Amino acid sequence: MKKIIGTMLLLVASASHAGHLDVISFTLDEDCSLGTYLEIVDDFNEWGEAYGYQTEIAAPLFHDNMDTHYWLGRSASNEAFGKAYDAWEAAQADADSVPAKLNARFGECGAGNDTRRAYSTFP
Repeated sequence: MKKIIGTMLLLVASASHAGHLDVISFTLDEDCSLGTYLEIVDDFNEWGEAYGYQTEIAAPLFHDNMDTHYWLGRSASNEAFGKAYDAWEAAQADADSVPAKLNARFGECGAGNDTRRAYSTFP
């Protein structure tokens, strides 16, 4: 019984420290270089810092589809991700907002989402 309770406490403690990983696969338009896209990502990360959301881009070295890149967005928790996502979506209504301008720049690169997945991460 003690082992079961100990395991339950460990799982609850681990879940309370779970991070959030936002994984988006995307393909760039031919006229948008990875360098150009990474400049937009840098600007996005400046915005995301206030919300505890940061991303990095994974470019394929060995893959069956060399055109697919991956957005790996990280937040401290699912709740933190939700707040950042809500702020991003709400700001799209204002064409002069930083998120709306960033979204337009991402769109110019053709970086639509091919797939999107979310994961809880554990230390």
